Amino acid sequence: AVAVTTTTTTTTMGSLALFWGSPPLPAKAIDVVLPGEMKPQEPKNRRMGGLAAKIRTVGNIMDELQRDLMQERWDLVGGYPAQLRSYVPVFTTYTDTAFPSDAPTDKGLRVALRYEVGRLFASVERFNLASSRQSLDEAYLAYADMALHFDRYLRVGGLYSYYDDTISNEPYFKGVSDTALVFADPIKDPPLVRDLIVLVSGPDKGKTGIVLAQYRDGSNKTVVKLDRFKGMREIEVVPNAWVAKRLGEQDPDDVFLIPRKHS
Repeated sequence: AVAVTTTTTTTTMGSLALFWGSPPLPAKAIDVVLPGEMKPQEPKNRRMGGLAAKIRTVGNIMDELQRDLMQERWDLVGGYPAQLRSYVPVFTTYTDTAFPSDAPTDKGLRVALRYEVGRLFASVERFNLASSRQSLDEAYLAYADMALHFDRYLRVGGLYSYYDDTISNEPYFKGVSDTALVFADPIKDPPLVRDLIVLVSGPDKGKTGIVLAQYRDGSNKTVVKLDRFKGMREIEVVPNAWVAKRLGEQDPDDVFLIPRKHS
């Protein structure tokens, strides 16, 4: 394990007491590769509030599904695909209503959003098949892809509750030794699905979250769900070497604090 120090350093972001009860660093929109090079949009205006709220509800459903999947409640996870599919008309209506014009920008956004919806629900079908077989690894991979494409839809559709164009957190860590971050060696003791993690490199260095899945396609990438910021939880795909398991006593991921409606 990396050595622990309780010394904090003051920067423009304040005290970086990362694992001693302080909130995570401010989240930012990741620069994902999207169809047509569409970038994350600023939050839509209030007239879209009703539809936006319905789509954000899918995030709550996804949180509950993560809880039940990670606790291997196969008796419960089988009901989620149908529940999620019931939102297809909501996605369709929002896509066409939020970006209705024939302007190239709106046309491009509609194409990008329809792409993400297609990928989302293709992943839902993969999840449904994996859960019917109780294949945990395949279910984790399918769930991670569901979460990723839903997150991209939120970004491109202007459905995040905030807009942050910060490029990188790394400048805030200049002069802060890595020993101020408490984590296991990512090579000797790599994190697994369900492990609580900290990003130890890259533009989001210092942010915390949980591992959703690890790709087995030779890409050496991990899908992580970052801790909540302003009601949102970012999904990122990052190199394995950037992801380290947090050490010491930790609060559980917040999905495990959601009361279960079912027995």
